[in-house]
Amino acid sequence: MSVASSTGGRLEGRKMELERLAQEWLSLDRNEPTRKEIQDLLDSQDFTELEKRLGTRISFGTAGLRARMEAGFSRMNCLTVIQTSQGLARHLVETADLTNAQEMSIIIGYDIRHNSLTFARLAAAAFAKVGFNVVLFDDPVHTPLVPFAVKLLGAAAGIMVTASHNPAMDNGYKVYGSNSCQINSPADKQIAASILKNLEPQQWELTDSLNAKISAKDEAVKSAYNQEVRRMLEGSISKEPSPIPRFVYTAMHGVGFPFMKEAVAQLITVANQPSFDGFFWVQEQVDPDPDFSTVRFPNPEEHGALDLAMATADKNNVFLILATDPDADRFAAAEKVDGKWHQFTGDQMGVLLAYHILEEVKFSSDTVMLTSAVSSQMLSTIAAKEGFQVEECMTGFKWLGNRARTIGKKCVFAYEEALGYMLPNIVFDKDGITAAMTFLRAAGRWGSPYRKLQDLYEKYGYFRTMNTYWKSADASMTTKLFEKIRERGNPYPTIINGMKVSRWRDLTGDGYDSATDNHVPGLPTSKSTQMITCWLGNDDDDDDVAASGQQVRFTVRASGTEPKIKVYIESRGETAEAAERGALGLLRYLKETWFDEPSLKVEEKYSSF
Repeated sequence: MSVASSTGGRLEGRKMELERLAQEWLSLDRNEPTRKEIQDLLDSQDFTELEKRLGTRISFGTAGLRARMEAGFSRMNCLTVIQTSQGLARHLVETADLTNAQEMSIIIGYDIRHNSLTFARLAAAAFAKVGFNVVLFDDPVHTPLVPFAVKLLGAAAGIMVTASHNPAMDNGYKVYGSNSCQINSPADKQIAASILKNLEPQQWELTDSLNAKISAKDEAVKSAYNQEVRRMLEGSISKEPSPIPRFVYTAMHGVGFPFMKEAVAQLITVANQPSFDGFFWVQEQVDPDPDFSTVRFPNPEEHGALDLAMATADKNNVFLILATDPDADRFAAAEKVDGKWHQFTGDQMGVLLAYHILEEVKFSSDTVMLTSAVSSQMLSTIAAKEGFQVEECMTGFKWLGNRARTIGKKCVFAYEEALGYMLPNIVFDKDGITAAMTFLRAAGRWGSPYRKLQDLYEKYGYFRTMNTYWKSADASMTTKLFEKIRERGNPYPTIINGMKVSRWRDLTGDGYDSATDNHVPGLPTSKSTQMITCWLGNDDDDDDVAASGQQVRFTVRASGTEPKIKVYIESRGETAEAAERGALGLLRYLKETWFDEPSLKVEEKYSSF
């Protein structure tokens, strides 16, 4: 048989399999719009698109699902939400060793995205059908309220329908365990297996009988949450309440405004400032809008996302901006300094919040704070000097939250560089509202958070982080790139950008860490995760580098939710200029050597770098 005929046979076989999958979809799906999508693709014989839609099943990534909303087993839609809910429900019953779910409850929340309420109601129907008592919020909520409700009500699990700050046509399904933390291994794999055993939809709508199993506890949960926020604000050791700084807030078209408004009311009461009138908001972005019509991407980190907030602040002569992403679990801030806006990076904000907490609570050598493996080392430097503990976890709050829960009350704060900050005495997940309140208290005490940051640099060293990403064509391209990186040395390169490699850690597969005696990493490894971290020290042969006292650490990892390769660079120097030079130099080196493949597209702000 010729190569051509063999290849043709394989292609024909794949087409037949895709036709079978399309028919399977049509037999299961009762939603007419998504049925029509697959039927149209089948009629037009568009096997390329059918492969994308049906060739793989949507999988658990960041504690649940996230994908574009359209027809197909690999997408977010009514059918995949029902299948996921059925699998999760059966998993919870089986792991609880129960024959039914009569004594179990589930919390379900949703944001303002297209189809979020529909997906939440379908999930509620699936759980009620199994027998669960379902708490389904009446109104959209910010994501942290779901894990808070799980803890408050003793639920078996929680579901939040959201895609956070993803583009408008995406949605997601985030899962929390009975410990009120995002699910982690091995639960994610067990749930995935259970989904595959429960693919036949059992319920497509909420009936009167199922509605009897569903209740809403919005007011009770929100009231308890607000009480916890107030306790947090009252819990400092400062005798005199600090003035609340004037600020502008943007909800980024999401759910945040009512939660921010209530939290500010609590802050005004605690600070005893009933006449405070310095709370301004971006009118164009305060109301929910699932199309996020005033921003390209509803992510406070993205270039231009705060333009309207800055214009509002300038108009009202305000020097502080606060922002949350659409589901209000992430928090960002900017301060006007010498006529220019400085937007704090996630690492800068993490260090500022941590330092404020250290100043406001009684801490000891047992006090613990958590950061992720790609966050700044500055907090660890502060801990070494001041006498508390900082522990590094894998990226994501499914790791940080579960670790904080294990540590208990000694853990007072956790953060990761992607604008996520956790106050574990309230919720074991990132929360943009409590982070914003903590920041306002700190800003009131310090006057200028930016100036405080400069003071910390003077005291502990200058740290410059530079985080970016390259868009990859597909997963195979990402895998090939990491293979090329590993081929640069055996077992790793010894010199990068003129600096000696002092440590090399690879968390992929069995893993490798040059700093451990047996070369086994202390952090978890994964065959499905591409992640390499490299520490660079001084090269004595380079007089400029040696004179700077410069140290660099960088991480390259594949995103778990998007076709991106993320790069996290941090340079430490004796001066701000040295730290900046180290970060810029390494970014330029990586762009010209490691990421020189033409099909890779760097983040827009570095495209001409």
